Amino acid sequence: MDCQIVGFVISGGVGSRLWPLSREDNPKQFHDFSGDGSMLAKTLRRLAARPKGDTPIYLIAAEKHAGRVHADLASVNVSGGGAIFEPVGRNTAAAVAVATMQTLDAHGDSVMLVVPSDHEISTDAQFWRTVEDGLAAAMDGRIVVFGMRPATPETGYGYIEVAYDGNTIRDVSRFVEKPDLATAQHYVEAGNFYWNTGIFLFRAGAMRDAFRKHRPDIWQAAELAFSAAERDLSGLYLPLDEYTDIPSTSIDYAIMEKAEQIAMVPAGFRWNDLGSWQSLLDVGPVDQNGNVTIGDVVAIDCENSYFRSEGGLVSAIGLRNMAVVSTSDATFVAPVSHSQNVRKIVEQLEKSGRLETRFTPAPDRVLTSGAWRRRVHHWLFEETLPLWSTKGVDQVHGGFHEALGFDGRPRLKPKRMRTMARQVYAFAVAGARGWDGPADELISNGLAFMQRAGRTDRGGWVRTLNVDGSVADPVEDAYDQSCVLLALAWAHSCGNPDALRLGEETFAFLDAHLEDERMIGFLENAQGVGSRRSNPHMHMLEAFLAWHRVTADRTYLRRASRLIDLFRTSFFDPNSWTLGEFFDETWKPEAGEAGSWTEPGHHFEWASLLMDFDSSSGRQHDLMCYARKLYASAIANGLNRATGLAYGAVSREGIPLDRVSRSWPQAEAIKAAIALDGTGGPDLKPEIEERVGRLFRWHIDPAPTGLWIDRIDERGRSIATDVPASIFYHLVTALTQYLDATDDVHSAGTRN
Repeated sequence: MDCQIVGFVISGGVGSRLWPLSREDNPKQFHDFSGDGSMLAKTLRRLAARPKGDTPIYLIAAEKHAGRVHADLASVNVSGGGAIFEPVGRNTAAAVAVATMQTLDAHGDSVMLVVPSDHEISTDAQFWRTVEDGLAAAMDGRIVVFGMRPATPETGYGYIEVAYDGNTIRDVSRFVEKPDLATAQHYVEAGNFYWNTGIFLFRAGAMRDAFRKHRPDIWQAAELAFSAAERDLSGLYLPLDEYTDIPSTSIDYAIMEKAEQIAMVPAGFRWNDLGSWQSLLDVGPVDQNGNVTIGDVVAIDCENSYFRSEGGLVSAIGLRNMAVVSTSDATFVAPVSHSQNVRKIVEQLEKSGRLETRFTPAPDRVLTSGAWRRRVHHWLFEETLPLWSTKGVDQVHGGFHEALGFDGRPRLKPKRMRTMARQVYAFAVAGARGWDGPADELISNGLAFMQRAGRTDRGGWVRTLNVDGSVADPVEDAYDQSCVLLALAWAHSCGNPDALRLGEETFAFLDAHLEDERMIGFLENAQGVGSRRSNPHMHMLEAFLAWHRVTADRTYLRRASRLIDLFRTSFFDPNSWTLGEFFDETWKPEAGEAGSWTEPGHHFEWASLLMDFDSSSGRQHDLMCYARKLYASAIANGLNRATGLAYGAVSREGIPLDRVSRSWPQAEAIKAAIALDGTGGPDLKPEIEERVGRLFRWHIDPAPTGLWIDRIDERGRSIATDVPASIFYHLVTALTQYLDATDDVHSAGTRN
């Protein structure tokens, strides 16, 4: 028939059974397993290859993969279709409901073809002949499924039982879950059971009626989400709040197991869902011994085995029916008959927060540890510290300039207390690292300016000063107090005579005016106004740990421990591995976008601070699991894939909310990788070098000497108008830690 068929490709899931190749940031549908394009691209091309008839093609995918989806769509004539993006996965019932609504809205009561994105099918012609065989039944109002006659007792597939008859269209008796081996053997012998391919054909009106009858709750919630969706030339974007409200279940449970008169057409094509290493062995190009070898592999006296190397040499002798898959950071070995159980490995790794489940190491990583030492050392001690210790100092009014222009001249902006404190801290760190500049003089200058008008009658510190040092904003903000405490700790370590007294007075103010009376964190300010944020608490933790390091007084660790408890109970979401930013007074995430707002840079900061607390408190890696999860989540979902830089913010589901990449998150990524390196996970030294390289590639090297480009858009273009001094401490801390972490490598190289 030449009638219109509206095609929908469902692209979701992680494909954990193909770990370590398939991961959250690079799921299996984006992989090229056979050398002719990604599985997703091949599926799109298959739908576009219909021999006759109008076939608009839509793709339903995760919004966090939008960039990759658009790349695959660009090569296919979608005939008026396009992309539909889910903000969060809600399983296949929600996707099919939205697909049905899109069809009714744009194409009327047309026939729809719904296919997964990750199946291997023999030829386009055979596929379309089978689909056309079911078209009459679909036109007649029946939901049509396509079954594959089982060749083996496969336990990884669902089954369809049909009535015995010799017609092309079979009546479905029931759907059966994935069976055990004995049951699967029975199904094969019975002759009337078929593998469920997950491909459906139906009229939009028939599916709408089925939802209204069997799952009206899903249909109604999906209608709300669909009606609130945003549409532009790049696709249809479903709203997070409304889409999250849709019950999460599969189309099989929601509709197929309940609907009447479902028809099945036996598939006239070869099919494999490529859901395991066994399946890739079944469809791959085999040698004379039945082996599939991909990459740098030497296999001797091996049979019927799957070998894949994404990095170094893989060698094997005498293996039979095995899967050996090696990536740059992980190796998986198992009998191919057990490859359906890879999820057990992934689940075990997830429990301990292993990085290897969430992100894929970049292919262009620098493999030589310490490769950036010379450039880092020169920039720190010969370029930026000399500049900021002269041009960045206000010689007229005291203190430090809030920002410099790209010409090195000061921008006369109000001076935030946090910036003054951070400059004190940065010069103290530089002095401790051996900088021969006037660190003590700069510390004294900064503290004198801060005290002159920045102290309040209650012993706290104001938020902002005018250029001349007069008070611009008298609010005693928790964020600013934390920055001051951090600066005072390091000033005390450098021998400043006033720092200890000022620190004690600031702690007294903190306890009296900013501590929550419920003993759960701190107020935003002494007036108790504003939503609660995790960020000031992170900087408080940083300050408490600094005071413990300087004084060895465990009182500060007890203070820090209370913030760690708040992190565990309120800030960290164990399901998404993300850190919340905005909360109400009961420490519940705020409603709307604010409650979903996460910042990759803060994930990195918390990761390194958690490892610092773990080390200082002697908890023996109690917090390592959390630190790994924060780092992995930020790398997997928080990076702009075009530049490799961290976004400003993403949702808990990995959707970019602030696409600008600032310099400080890139610095904090370096610190986090250094903190996690050598803790039992993968070797992160190449990751550290990559992070340093990207910081210089995008933020430092394009800027005038001693400065940096703070803001870069999603295409890698500078949108910075000046250079904020508040970032200086991030860069100095991260890069001095990098020099410290690679000292041994440098010393060894010198000795050799």
